[in-house]
Amino acid sequence: MSLTEKEMRWDKLDNTALLFPVIANESMSSVYRISVTLTEDIIEEKLQEALNRVLPKFDVFHVRLRRGMFWYYFETNNRPAPRVRKEDTYPCLYIPVYQNNNYLFRVTYYRKRINLEVFHVLTDGMGGITFLRELVYEYLRLTHDDLMEKLGDELCSDTSLNKEDSYIKNYTGKKYKKKYKTERAVRLTGEFLPPKALSVTHGYLNIPILKAKAKEYGVSINTFLTGIFAYSIYKEHLHSQPYKKPISICVPVNLRPFYGSITTKNFFGMTAAVLRADRENYTVEEVIAKIDESLKEQITKENMDSLISYNVSNQKNLMLRMVPLFVKNLAMKWVYRSSALANTSTVTNVGSLQIREDYRPYIDKMHVVLSMTKGQNMKCSISSYGDTLVYTISSKLKDQSIQKCFFRTLSELGVPVTIETNGEAYEVL
Repeated sequence: MSLTEKEMRWDKLDNTALLFPVIANESMSSVYRISVTLTEDIIEEKLQEALNRVLPKFDVFHVRLRRGMFWYYFETNNRPAPRVRKEDTYPCLYIPVYQNNNYLFRVTYYRKRINLEVFHVLTDGMGGITFLRELVYEYLRLTHDDLMEKLGDELCSDTSLNKEDSYIKNYTGKKYKKKYKTERAVRLTGEFLPPKALSVTHGYLNIPILKAKAKEYGVSINTFLTGIFAYSIYKEHLHSQPYKKPISICVPVNLRPFYGSITTKNFFGMTAAVLRADRENYTVEEVIAKIDESLKEQITKENMDSLISYNVSNQKNLMLRMVPLFVKNLAMKWVYRSSALANTSTVTNVGSLQIREDYRPYIDKMHVVLSMTKGQNMKCSISSYGDTLVYTISSKLKDQSIQKCFFRTLSELGVPVTIETNGEAYEVL
């Protein structure tokens, strides 16, 4: 089915997506980037053709955002696919809803790298990976006749097109107390880069070595890396001194495994890795242990149930549903500001890029970059492909001391690191 032939449909935003149109703007884009680097230079015309072919198959991406009287909603977008362009600016810039052919994502490339940038209102990292993987597959089939002949021109059988609101589906109606923190956390501040500029630092780590080191501390890789990041903030920003506000790192959790969901819409819950710096000179081992304790208390099915219940109960409240959208927007902005300032930073792990064997010789690596949000001037993402994990730190601060401390600490603990930056700030190591 071509873009112009697609039947006009309307769809609700999922429970998490309701917030993003309210808070997004030029300085806080709510856009994330997932990139796949190939082993060969990108051909723009072929990438555009691949996008034209893949987009109509993904209803979650094939929409534009509309404003109703009571809620925002999605409507099928029958305009041509957005134009693929060579990257010539910073990552994760705001996507205006009335530009880009009204699409809420963009595709760019640079040399061997394909970038998918997504307005979070559409989907989370898992949904973005699903779309980008099929786009890369289609591109490789178009540029390699043997792949097209062998594999055909259809989506992979294990690619989900499910677009249920899994928050609503798994809402039990059970009453829970408010789950969002309002205690203000440590904020990372300092001299800023120019407007829209973003420094990006990728650290490449060997997964077997990293896994063995995390095991020595009795924690997961995710907890190990989050602990070292918290330690770096404590050491460089607080100078290993006590502080009345906590270091609170937001750690999004993919909820699909908890509930057996295969949705391509947003489905994640928020937890916080908290370090209270109540004395001097915590060691890295002590910080990792405290972060582990903090996360274990929260990453449970019961806690996820309560998060879903609290969020969805507000959406289902009949009185709130009848409140005009402009009033809802004011209320959501106020709630968002309060909760956003309760976090110092974010560390999100989108997991491993699973690639079919036929395509692996053509794919080199994967990256994820996050945009900044209110109160958070530095964020981290974790992604992996093969035996390589990439820890990415994005920041709008000129000072790179936290990045330096993080990667040097890893190296001192026996985890070799290879560094790559976009050159926007000073050298990291």
